[in-house]
Amino acid sequence: MQKQWQGPGPRRRPGPTRRTWRPPRPPRLAAARTTLRALISAAPPRPTAKRVLDLTLGSALLLLAAPLLVATALALAAQRGPGGVLTRSTRIGADGYPFVLRSLRTRRLRLHVISRLPHVVRGELSLVGPVPLVPGDVRGGPAGARDWRRELKPGLTGLAQIRHRSAMPWDEPDLLDQHYAEHHRPGLDLAILAEAVGAPLRRAVRGFAGRGKADLSDTDHRMPGYMTAEYVDSVSTD
Repeated sequence: MQKQWQGPGPRRRPGPTRRTWRPPRPPRLAAARTTLRALISAAPPRPTAKRVLDLTLGSALLLLAAPLLVATALALAAQRGPGGVLTRSTRIGADGYPFVLRSLRTRRLRLHVISRLPHVVRGELSLVGPVPLVPGDVRGGPAGARDWRRELKPGLTGLAQIRHRSAMPWDEPDLLDQHYAEHHRPGLDLAILAEAVGAPLRRAVRGFAGRGKADLSDTDHRMPGYMTAEYVDSVSTD
């Protein structure tokens, strides 16, 4: 026997369940393409040839120089000189962003420059580039329609650094840096690095050779073309 409804009102039959409208799902292939495009757009830019050179060569040089840098730092720490082991100065990097430049507090063997290689690996400096300027330097202002200093990272060395002792008439550092900014390429970077390493070696060799000549007799320091009377007589009799 069917049980009778005994509620307070008339019995209502349950109606169909209402569903919230949702947009149709895109095909899986289209969704995958959308996700891939988002990942590509969010990926960092591809490194340039200059950055690849800085990272590979800079890391290799840092590994080779690490024992010498550590030994020098320990020697400076043992001396307990004023100011500590490192010097710190604020410099202006690419796009005008400042960074703190750290160098060993010594100039022997140009270790103060070599100790800046961690800045190259981190991307704050380049192996070759314009001279790193301090904030407020008048050379940091735009020199025309193109602000070329903001386009490049400052470098450990550069045209201005390797030519500043040259006797060439065109030796203004700003002109040299601007010339590099307009014509830089990996081949030019390698040539500048070779000159930056080769020039000190040549000066050292000339210095050793000069000290060796100081021990010779006075006859070895006569002007080219000078001949003694004995040598002239011997030539005339032959």
